[in-house]
This record gives sequence, C-alpha cells and structure tokens, in this order.
Amino acid sequence: MGLFQPIPSADSATDRTRPLADRMRPRTLEEFAGQEHLIGPGKPLRAQIDRDDTGSLIFWGPPGTGKTTLAKIIARMTKAEYIEFSAVLAGIKEIKQVMADAERARQYGTRTIVFIDEIHRFNKAQQDAFLPHVEKGNIRLIGATTENPSFEINAALLSRSRVYVLQPLSEDQIVQLLKRALTDEERGLGALKLRASDDVLKKIASYTSGDARSAYNVLEVAAGLAKSPLLAKDARNGAPQPGEQPAEITDDIVRDALQKRILLYDKAGEEHYNLISALHKSVRNSDPDAALYWLGRMIEAGEDPLYIARRVVRMAVEDIGLADPNALSLCMAARDAVDFIGMPEGNLALAQAVVYLSVAPKSNALYTAYGAVQQDIEQTAAESVPLHLRNAPTGLMKGLGYGKDYQYAHDVEGKVANMQCLPDSLRDRIYYRPTNEGIEKRIRGRMEEIKKLRAPK
Repeated sequence: MGLFQPIPSADSATDRTRPLADRMRPRTLEEFAGQEHLIGPGKPLRAQIDRDDTGSLIFWGPPGTGKTTLAKIIARMTKAEYIEFSAVLAGIKEIKQVMADAERARQYGTRTIVFIDEIHRFNKAQQDAFLPHVEKGNIRLIGATTENPSFEINAALLSRSRVYVLQPLSEDQIVQLLKRALTDEERGLGALKLRASDDVLKKIASYTSGDARSAYNVLEVAAGLAKSPLLAKDARNGAPQPGEQPAEITDDIVRDALQKRILLYDKAGEEHYNLISALHKSVRNSDPDAALYWLGRMIEAGEDPLYIARRVVRMAVEDIGLADPNALSLCMAARDAVDFIGMPEGNLALAQAVVYLSVAPKSNALYTAYGAVQQDIEQTAAESVPLHLRNAPTGLMKGLGYGKDYQYAHDVEGKVANMQCLPDSLRDRIYYRPTNEGIEKRIRGRMEEIKKLRAPK
C-alpha cells in the first residue's frame, strides 16, 4: 500500500472485507452525524464549503469524531483531487514529491486537497515543507489532530489555516449511527437481521466515549458473537430462514465485545492536563463527588498513580495550607501507601486523600504569601542580611558588628522581641494573611497577639 490514497469509490463501501466503521463512513453532509456547530445551516465551515472556499483547515478533536470523513466529503463536494497520507509514514522526500505533483496539476486547472492524518506527529522541518505551497495556493491543506494545535503545529502554518474544533458525539448520536448500521443492507449489517434494544445500543454508546469508530467496532464484534449457527445455513446473505427468530445482541454479548472500556486518555497530551485540572478544581471547589470521578477517570485510564499523588500533595499546600495542617500529612501518607502497596489497592488511599481535601477548610493564604515573596525577590534589590541577624562565630565578625543588638526572644516577656527581621526596603511588609477558615482562624488570633507583644512599650 502506498502513502497516498484516493477517495474510496462508492462501490468499495459494499466490500465486506472492510471494517464496518469504514463501510458506514458518511458520504455527504446530510449523512454526517454531530458537529452541528460547524456544519449546520449557516455555520462557519458549512458556509465555506457551500462557497467552495475552504482554504487550509485544521480539524482538532478526539478520535472518531469525523475529521477524516469531513475532509473526504469536502473533497467530493469541491471536486478536488484528494491525497491522503499519514504523518507516521511520510518524510520530507514524499512531501516534496506530492507538492511538485500538486503544483503541476494546478497549472492544468486541477485543485488538490492534501489531507494529513495526525499532523501533530510531523516535525518542524516536515511542516515547513508545506508552507510555500499553501501560500501559493498549490494545495488546500487539511490536517487532523487529537492534540492542541497551539502546541503541536508551527505558528506560520497555523496562521495560514483555520482551526475547527470537533466535539465528541453524544450518546444519542452514537445510538442513531448504530441503528443505521444494523438496518443498512448495502453497507451495514442489515442482511443479518439482528435485533438490539435501545438499552444495549446505549451501553455501547456510553462505553465508547463519543467515538463513532470505536462504537462501530464494538457493534461489529457483537454482531459476530450474536449470529446463531442456523444463520450460517443461508449461503445467500446470512439472513434467518423462514420461521426463525432473528438473533439478538444482548447485554452479555456487548460485555464480551467490550472486554474493557477504552477511555480517551493520553499521558503526554492535552487530556492528561485537562483531567488533572478538573480534579484540582473540583477539590478546590469542595466537591468530593466530582473529585472522586476525575480521580477515577485518571486511575482507570492508566495514569501513573505517583504522579496523581504528587499533584494531590500540591493541592494540600496550595488550597488548604494551614487551614488544616493535617491535610499535608494525610496526603503524604497516601503517597507512601500507593508506593508501598501499589495498584489497584492504592487507589483507595488516593480516594481518601482527595475526599479529605475536598471537605477540608480552604485557604490559599500561604500560596498568595509566597507569590508575593517571589515578586519582591524579583523586583527589589537583594539587600544584605541585617547585622543583628547574623551569627558572629569569630572575633573579627563580632568586631564588625555581626550579631550586635540581637534580641534573644526567649529572654523577652511574651517570647516576642520588638526587632526588625526584614531588610530596610521591605520594613513592615506583610505577606501572610491568614483567613478565618479552620485552624487559620486560631493562627489569625495568635498573629494579632504577636503584633501587640511586638508593639513598643
């Protein structure tokens, strides 16, 4: 198989050796499911397609949302030559050859759409090879990516393309696609006369997380498991014999077909950061149920549990702090438990930690205080330590005034000396302002007491 593939013909859609997902691929916008925000009447992408003025496009979205299908539909509707290749296989040499062919084709009035699957896998040099041809109009580039284009695609190429974000399909949309596949005798499974309840189809839809391709694959496996031995007797089309009951795709069959739910997750990609962000913000918002859900999503998708533990420790010091000092101890214990007993047993230790943090009193006073310290360190001069705060281990240092006028707090009434400890430029600066939450309410009272003790008598 070569790198470059033409759009499959209509006849190839009936080729039973091809996967169901490929056979059922929509051929027109009317067949296309989802993405109404892009291709509904009057919507941006639909308007561009209707004007035959799509330019270069980047489709960004999760797997199975129709990125490749949309590119093929656009090529058909605009009657352009369509060249498809994968960023995994193509190198600079292949890119230059395709670009040269496209430039010659343009001279004869033929437009070329170059579709690049997984464009985020191209390095900078490979992406740069497209730039002059996009600028000259030799090609219309359509890239598909599951990664954030802002981070993965060169700024120059990105600025010459319009980015469209595709959303996961809803469960109802997936169910409708599965029903169509079950009844379509030309391209789908209609000849098998299989039955499946709405609940069974909803189960497939919910387990495939908005990924139409994955849902079709599960349905195809389930159909193979559901066919009874009697169905094989009809050599014409596998349909039931007269008087026979159609085979049914049951809950148990779907469970066998699924084996284990596949969760959308990329440990090095954006979804990794999206989920940890959701976990952190749920904890911060004191929502233990949401925190448990996002934690479970990460654990069940195979995230490194020690990475989660490190981030949970960070939550303890950033969002709880001294409002509940025990939070940090509990999170460190959870980390040790995960390290000691491993997974899956360690998942409950992490669950205990995130629930504790969620219901704990919240304070970002320490986080804010340290941020202010960092700002002052960056923006003010690095003054010398005041002499009275320095140790004087030698006679010379003592003679230079090291330690002079230092007041030993334990010798002072109340154990608080009226002594300046900040540099002169930051005299009387206040960084830590405790809240009235949890233990910090007591800390706030103690700080007021310290302030009175420090006041001149």
